Amino acid sequence: MRMVDLIQKKKLGGELDQEEIDFIVQGYTREEIPDYQMSALLMAICFKGMTKEETANLTLSFVNSGDKADLSEIKGIKVDKHSTGGVGDKVSLVVIPLCASLGIPVAKMSGKGLGHTGGTIDKLESIEGFKTELSREKFISNVNTYKMAIVSQSANLTPADKKIYALRDVTATVDSIPLIASSIMSKKIASGADAIVLDVKAGSGAFMKTLEEARELAGTMVDIGNSLNRRTVAVITDMNQPLGHEIGNASEVREAIEVLQGKGPEDLTAVALTIASHMAVLGEAFKDYDTAFCELEKTIKSGKAIDKLKQLVEIQGGKPELIDYPERLPMAKNHIAVKSTESGYVTSIDTEMIGIGAMLTGAGRKQKGDPVDYSAGITVIKKTGDFVKEGETICMLHSNLDKLADAENRVRKAYAYSTSKPAKTRYVYEIIT
Repeated sequence: MRMVDLIQKKKLGGELDQEEIDFIVQGYTREEIPDYQMSALLMAICFKGMTKEETANLTLSFVNSGDKADLSEIKGIKVDKHSTGGVGDKVSLVVIPLCASLGIPVAKMSGKGLGHTGGTIDKLESIEGFKTELSREKFISNVNTYKMAIVSQSANLTPADKKIYALRDVTATVDSIPLIASSIMSKKIASGADAIVLDVKAGSGAFMKTLEEARELAGTMVDIGNSLNRRTVAVITDMNQPLGHEIGNASEVREAIEVLQGKGPEDLTAVALTIASHMAVLGEAFKDYDTAFCELEKTIKSGKAIDKLKQLVEIQGGKPELIDYPERLPMAKNHIAVKSTESGYVTSIDTEMIGIGAMLTGAGRKQKGDPVDYSAGITVIKKTGDFVKEGETICMLHSNLDKLADAENRVRKAYAYSTSKPAKTRYVYEIIT
């Protein structure tokens, strides 16, 4: 095989077979194929797309390029979830203890965040003592005994995808649905789950800005999962405003605690229960979604869910008393009110702009290796549909930095107002199975 022939084939709209895709992925990973040839192929994929079979084969080739988690020693159906990312997305902190409290094994591998705010690992590490580096034996033992564990992803998980993504990032080839889907799904497949629930965000704070784009990505990922013998469901959820009210690691832990106590915001509670219900059905704890949803609501009301979160903290080295006293989690020294310069109903929020504002408080990292301030972030006080008077506080910035003018300006400009009240926001758009 010659790479130039494969580039030509894809440029003309041809379909690459498994052997050809393996040749490309393995050759590039071993640095036998140069960047300029891989860049040409990626651009051809952007223009010509990939078939369902090609996309599944690319995913499998990524999976086979590095470590694969063997979870066969864990009893039951292992269900994982993945979010395509958003602002204030702390759903994993809720669904892990929720599902575990029903006896569904959740063996989760997660990463640190880049961009707006921290990832699930960053949020959990804001709890003093919480360890996300566990031995394989401890990880499996915790899931078998307590039905839950969460660890940092292996550095050698899908290395081919990491190398190719870095090239996509500098060649304007990130926004290809087959490439995005294979990148995401390869990590989930390599992580060893039997079934996967995908939370695909749509809106101004998501990678997929429109419902149509989110639907296409969700459908592609579901096709990949099912073709590789992983029962997969995608839930398309709203990201046209931050999820919940808190953005920032420790603050998001506090809000997740509120949800598990039955006192959380409506949007976050609805999304988390939807995701957890589909996980419960895939995990065969219940036969249908409605029954699962009702039982999960009862689990929250009974106090079992919040007790399970305390147990998760304890078994991973953290201080469970912080769940009872969340005010003891990291708190910033500076709290700055962002006030509205006009009156009216909030008709839209540029959620990505809010996310950038949160990053400027110190809550996120621009590149890998940057430190994260667990105490920094934003409290979103006014959301879409709320009426605001001129001079009223719309957000609070929390930071240990002294200069926050840029963050304050970005947050203020993110809000748009009208004299008419907008229609109620839909939290969940649709389910793709």
